[in-house]
Amino acid sequence: MGASLPPAHPRDPLARRRLGALLLALVVLWPMLVIAEFKPQALLAPASLRAIGGFLAGFLPPALSADFVGLLVRATLETLAMATAGVALAFLLAVPLAFVSTRSLSVSRIGPGPGRWRGGLLRVAARGVLTVLRAIPELVWALMLVRAFGLGPAAGVLALAITYGGMLGKVYAEILESGDTRPARALLEAGSGRLAALGYGLLPGAAQELASYTVYRWECAVRASVVMGFVGAGGLGQLMDQSMKMLNGGEACSILIVFLLLVFLADALSTGLRKWLE
Repeated sequence: MGASLPPAHPRDPLARRRLGALLLALVVLWPMLVIAEFKPQALLAPASLRAIGGFLAGFLPPALSADFVGLLVRATLETLAMATAGVALAFLLAVPLAFVSTRSLSVSRIGPGPGRWRGGLLRVAARGVLTVLRAIPELVWALMLVRAFGLGPAAGVLALAITYGGMLGKVYAEILESGDTRPARALLEAGSGRLAALGYGLLPGAAQELASYTVYRWECAVRASVVMGFVGAGGLGQLMDQSMKMLNGGEACSILIVFLLLVFLADALSTGLRKWLE
């Protein structure tokens, strides 16, 4: 008979490392939960359960009156317009900043020369601008811009454009740099321009991910538009704020259903774009 194989080791060789990482995560997480006063057991208290049950019971049935449905349709279109216009402006802001800050498209990095430090300085400046843009949440921008534009979606559009421009630009640059950059580098070394290197060297491999992330940010913009409505930026958020203040749970339920449908629409749009780009 041939030599028998040694028995498989029953223990995971990385078990201690995983256990150590888990313990470290718990040590770091526990004080954070204490500082945040996170007490999930409060949800199971009898008084809390009665309050939650009464609140949810007021949501049924959804409001379907003709007057309210008309207001709901108008608010939905306003929210979609705010999110779409905001992301479109953010895209126009993010693309040139991402183009400048992407290292794999830098001609100065091909070889030494006087323009090398200038190119590096320009990339640092572009990344700094992206950091400043996304550092302030869109809700804070909306609070400030409502004072300038007044109540309505205009403040929400500009708030989304500023914050999401920084987010899109940063992630676009990271996506372009995380893929195979050798075709772009070869084009640049052969004397090609940066736009050609982007179009033929980087975009073919990154188009799906870029499109998927852009649609995801549009979905986030729809949610953010609803939140900004609570500070006077219009749309579904403002309608929800009015319904909640009037303790009209049926109207709030109808608004939440529409909001859920918008999220499904964004998911279907993302799936369709990825299939179209395959």
